Amino acid sequence: MIHYPVLAAKAAGCARIVTVLGHQAGEVGAALKGLPSQAVIQRNPLGTAHAVLQARRWFATLRAPVVILNGDLPLLSGSTIRRMLDAHQSQPSTLSLASVHLADASGYGRIVRSAGGRVAAIVEEADATPAERGLTEVNGGLYVVEGRWLADALRKIRPDNAKREYYLTDLVKIAVAGGGVVQAVPVAESEELLGVNSRADLARAETRLRDRINARHLAAGVTMRHPPTVFIDDEVAIGQDCLLYPMVQLEGRTAIGAGSTVHAGTRIRNSRLGKGVTVLDGCILDESEVADGAVIGPFARLRPGARIGALAKIGNFVEVKQSVIGPGSKVNHLSYLGDATIGRGVNVGAGTITCNYDGLHKHATVIGDGVFVGSDVQFIAPVRIGRGAVIAAGATVTRDVPPGALAISRVTQENKPGWAKKRFTVQRKRKKKR
Repeated sequence: MIHYPVLAAKAAGCARIVTVLGHQAGEVGAALKGLPSQAVIQRNPLGTAHAVLQARRWFATLRAPVVILNGDLPLLSGSTIRRMLDAHQSQPSTLSLASVHLADASGYGRIVRSAGGRVAAIVEEADATPAERGLTEVNGGLYVVEGRWLADALRKIRPDNAKREYYLTDLVKIAVAGGGVVQAVPVAESEELLGVNSRADLARAETRLRDRINARHLAAGVTMRHPPTVFIDDEVAIGQDCLLYPMVQLEGRTAIGAGSTVHAGTRIRNSRLGKGVTVLDGCILDESEVADGAVIGPFARLRPGARIGALAKIGNFVEVKQSVIGPGSKVNHLSYLGDATIGRGVNVGAGTITCNYDGLHKHATVIGDGVFVGSDVQFIAPVRIGRGAVIAAGATVTRDVPPGALAISRVTQENKPGWAKKRFTVQRKRKKKR
């Protein structure tokens, strides 16, 4: 959730972003890695004003405006922050704050206005009178104020309230008492200022974010059979004319090339798919690469390190891990390929397994171009199969196979005439005796 307000501040053009961390600071700090933000720690949770004070050294001498925003506003957009900055500069004010009208204002600080309609104070719900709790205009948790004034005003705030905390909202009273002007800038899209204070709030925010993400991809030329059931993370990239069926999940830094199709019930995470790829129903792709025109599934699993070549086919109930499947190769049924390198145009028969683990170490299987692998074959790694070789069905391959050779590894079949008839005759006699 912290990514969204940080990236919104960046989109608004903020020159420096400082994030104040408190509870679970280590975990939140780890989540901020890679983002344009510097972190400071609020070691004691003494209130929002105290939190802002921890970043004082970055704004204490600034004549420029400082934006203050809550970290639980994942729906806030950079354009709204920009409008706040523009409003603050076009109509000079000591303090500008975002306001919104809510039918149910429970949990929010109420904006109290004077008889003349000016902003006089923000009253937190715990300190509000019954009449003040009836107000519907609330504080949105987004402020713009000059840095030097902010540094001075923060030192004047006292914890004279029900929670014994240093409230940032007391800046309004300080500004008014000093003869300053407080400007409330209305935000038309009230959902942008909806804070996340419960799991229900989080679910509502996630639903709205997913709707936004889906709308963005739809506008860019992606087709979705049933958008409400398609879950796409914010960093996912999808090419034009892709088709997504219901119950598709695209997670992390996944990228899907133009003209690809992803069928129902598929989950793709941190993977790259080329152009014209087809992923059939019920597949899982995790940290894998699929080249142009390949077909995956149904019910296939690509584990981390799987690299599928152009026009290759990974079929029903096939699992691939840390393996390269060459262009045009086919692994159609009920197989496991781990730590393998498969060349071009290879046919891998049903039930094929690379036995890559000896209990201590992983070993590689290498299969050359044009190899034909029959059904129910086990490759006991490490083993190499030469170009154009044929592996007979049911073989257990424990040694390298030269190019163009036929490898057969079977127990000699023995037929015993009359054995079945004799067996069943004996069984019937035993049943009659019972």
